[in-house]
Amino acid sequence: METTKGEGVMKEVAGNVEQAAGDLLGDAGMQVSGAARELTGKAQQLYADFVEVVRDTTTERPFAALAIAAGVGFVLGALRAANRSRPDTSRSDWRDRD
Repeated sequence: METTKGEGVMKEVAGNVEQAAGDLLGDAGMQVSGAARELTGKAQQLYADFVEVVRDTTTERPFAALAIAAGVGFVLGALRAANRSRPDTSRSDWRDRD
């Protein structure tokens, strides 16, 4: 897990450097690329933190995690079943029109 978080930190630092170089050179493309790389690094760090919290919570309270997973599965199944029962009118062929 630390490698993912470490990679995120490295991407964030590289993005900061690239964005600063773009500011210095006046290159808008480099600025945008640096900002995108920085945001990618931050997102990767947040994902690593989220996975760590979920893993810790799951090991501490396995029945709660099982109940949440069952609830999410039930809701997704109910939504899919409700969507299947409606007729799909958006798939009509253009040749069927008067």
